Amino acid sequence: MKRLHIFWLPILLVFVSCIGIKRTGLLTHEIDGVWVPVKQEIGGTALPESVFKSQKLTLDGSSYTMQAESTDKGEVKYDGSKMDIYGKEGVNKGKHFTAVYKYENDQLTICYNLAGDTYPENFDTQGKPLFFLSVFERETKK
Repeated sequence: MKRLHIFWLPILLVFVSCIGIKRTGLLTHEIDGVWVPVKQEIGGTALPESVFKSQKLTLDGSSYTMQAESTDKGEVKYDGSKMDIYGKEGVNKGKHFTAVYKYENDQLTICYNLAGDTYPENFDTQGKPLFFLSVFERETKK
């Protein structure tokens, strides 16, 4: 009987240690950092670079800071490829946005539903006036 317990113990330990790693299979540190947008669109319309060239998104665990015309700060909760974004400071204080995200080829792509009532099903904003897409690359020090 003791051998059976010894057999299951390592399996149980591996299972328990993996529970906290769910973030689309990414470790937290993979998308933590400072990001600058290289493309943005809303409702299917591309925005000119002049609109977003001075913006920065900083992700640090469950916190975010977005520097644009003003600075917003808040909390991000992850569930698979979905994000829930809660504004705590700035013009979006008290707001909840839903989003989907992916990290591929050194780019972080986030599609937000600014209404916050459903998650986008993909990264397409065409015909969806409250869907906002932003493609980010890591900030490089100059």
